[in-house]
Amino acid sequence: MKGLPEMTTSDKNALRTELLAARDAMSPFVLSQAIGDLAEWMYNLPIEVAAGDTVAAYVPTRREPGGTAMLDALVDRGLRVLLPIVPEGDPQRLQWGVYRDEQTLTEGRWNLLEPQGLRLDPDTLVEAKLILVPAVAVDRRGVRLGRGAGYYDRTLVGMPGQIVVVVHDTEVVDGELPEDRYDVRGQWILTPSGGFRPVG
Repeated sequence: MKGLPEMTTSDKNALRTELLAARDAMSPFVLSQAIGDLAEWMYNLPIEVAAGDTVAAYVPTRREPGGTAMLDALVDRGLRVLLPIVPEGDPQRLQWGVYRDEQTLTEGRWNLLEPQGLRLDPDTLVEAKLILVPAVAVDRRGVRLGRGAGYYDRTLVGMPGQIVVVVHDTEVVDGELPEDRYDVRGQWILTPSGGFRPVG
């Protein structure tokens, strides 16, 4: 994406709306290609992992990048995959569940797909060596533009795992996104075409 002028926090909603509209306009072919590419990158993670290690990911919604193929690739590597569960009430830290396969996902809050079975405490995320996080956009410092509720920022504070911000190729911005003291930066950016790249 082209460089942005100096942004203020009030610009966030306009940028979010613009980028989500661009997602809505993506062709099924482009989306399908992105799903396949991201699944392939799961076999080339930016850090060393061994069978039995824990990785956190997400189930894409509303044309977010990724798909269950990405999750299946992680399981295929023998990794324990955690997926977020949105708790009831006001925005707070995410709970987690273990992903096994697409058939074990069930519809949760806001029609989001979540793993069935035991709900794990938010602090379970401390076990994850790598945390894949969706975003609407990310800048080259690792600052995310999310959907605005702050679930991930609340959840990621203090977590030792490497945070990977996953976006479509056109959603990496050259300018600086507005950041406040509660925002948690990623250490890596993942795009379908570019793969994993360190921030900075």
